[in-house]
Amino acid sequence: MKHLDITVKGKVQGVSFRVAAKAVADQLGVRGLVRNQPNGDVFIEAEADDFMMDMFLEWCHEGAEHAVVTGVETHDGELKNYRNFEVVKK
Repeated sequence: MKHLDITVKGKVQGVSFRVAAKAVADQLGVRGLVRNQPNGDVFIEAEADDFMMDMFLEWCHEGAEHAVVTGVETHDGELKNYRNFEVVKK
């Protein structure tokens, strides 16, 4: 298992990105959270094995149907042992 902090840039707010990210994460067994940032980015904390994380990151580069992703930044983090994947509404 590994933990990644992921920042997705572009037109990623107001396009159901967080809801779509949760659906994909749930399907892949990725745990963590997703929330909008004040600057227009979306921030994700994700925990999964290497294979599922790679598939989730691949999706992050495409995003939700109406999203326009211009960049994805990732940083390794410390495992927090999330139990599920949650959409943070703040």
